[in-house]
Amino acid sequence: MIGMRKLWLPAIAGVALYLLGMATAQAAPNTIAPGTKITMKNWQQYRAFMPDGMIALFDGSLSWKMPPDVEIDVGPTTIHPLPKPFLDAVEKYSAQTRFLKLPNGAYKLENYVSGVPFPHPSGGDKGTEIAADVTFRPGGHLYVGMPDSGVPASFCTMDKFGARTCTRVDYNYRQLAYNWFPGISHTEPGAAGAWYGEWLMVETPEEAKYSADLTLFWQDVTRLPDDYVFIPALRQVMRLSTSARCAPLFDSDLTHDDQRVGWNGGASVFEGKFLREQNILALVDMTTAMGKFPDNYDMPLGWAKPSWGKWEVIPVWVTDVRRIESMRSGYCYGKRVMYTAEAYFANVHEDLYDLNLKLWKVVNIGLRPREDKLHPEWGPQYFGGGIIEQYWNVQDQHASQVFTAGANGEDLWADRYSPQYDNISKFQTPSGLKQLMH
Repeated sequence: MIGMRKLWLPAIAGVALYLLGMATAQAAPNTIAPGTKITMKNWQQYRAFMPDGMIALFDGSLSWKMPPDVEIDVGPTTIHPLPKPFLDAVEKYSAQTRFLKLPNGAYKLENYVSGVPFPHPSGGDKGTEIAADVTFRPGGHLYVGMPDSGVPASFCTMDKFGARTCTRVDYNYRQLAYNWFPGISHTEPGAAGAWYGEWLMVETPEEAKYSADLTLFWQDVTRLPDDYVFIPALRQVMRLSTSARCAPLFDSDLTHDDQRVGWNGGASVFEGKFLREQNILALVDMTTAMGKFPDNYDMPLGWAKPSWGKWEVIPVWVTDVRRIESMRSGYCYGKRVMYTAEAYFANVHEDLYDLNLKLWKVVNIGLRPREDKLHPEWGPQYFGGGIIEQYWNVQDQHASQVFTAGANGEDLWADRYSPQYDNISKFQTPSGLKQLMH
């Protein structure tokens, strides 16, 4: 009998531990109660809801660190449904879209028409499909930020010594093809083979005024994006080499591949490995307080103050995205870990690694939902209002804050602009750059 007891005890203990583990798993929360305030004293209780880079800012292991008085106020999770025309396009066309892998490892997107190509990413290419969805995520047809129409964006940088500088940048971003927006041609006349154009021009400081940058993405996604710059001193337009995708954008910590709210790499020469699903804290219902730099920033890090709005716990896909092997030589990033909001197909955080896979930049992305003036029936949309991209370069002890709001509280409003900015020839073609100083 004693021998039997010796056999039973380990088994009983094992069952008890299993049941305890099950109870713990069931008790583990999948959200954070609204009203919670996360500080340096209690942050470790909530690390399960943080991206890796945010954890590193909290734990003090990086050159950039959370300020001692950091406070993250948690609010209820609110998901804004995407517009019906966009969802209709997804339902109509997504079933026919597929990836074809080319001999060099690149991906060709076949039968894509409109909407996100892979609304339910799955299988071995799930991570690559998510990256493609972020590329073709829902967005406004035309974003304009000019002194007389909208608000120019700010590129503000700072170093470890506290030195700060800001550049004001005009912008004109336009979707030229694959359009789902009511009243807009599926492919616009004048698109000339492009599907998206990104035009930027320095407004201030005065000595850099008219310096401009144009990026064109092609309907043939296997064709690499083309980048052009206008140099005022020479009054010349120059086409950049493909390696310029890694060049700093306006002396900031962004590259061209970071430019479009954290992801600008296209849908052909990158592949993703899906890592996990996770509920994370995200700033997806911002105010315009971030438009006043550095006054409304928690310095010296430049973290969001509570005045920026409540943080929400949202479900994300976590994906490791890298350039295809045949095109990695000379590229800047070894990998990009993207945290993509499942409801919006938009990135809300990224961790960028160098070629040795050492953490290089921690990126926080904030969104501001806003109603479309022409279609208020859609309700607030995350792409309808402003954004902030925050880059902490932990290797060079440098940081950049890129935001759309002005110091007076004005902000981006998708598809609201003066008629003169609805001009493809001027803003989405290389020849248009020549008109800047006329």
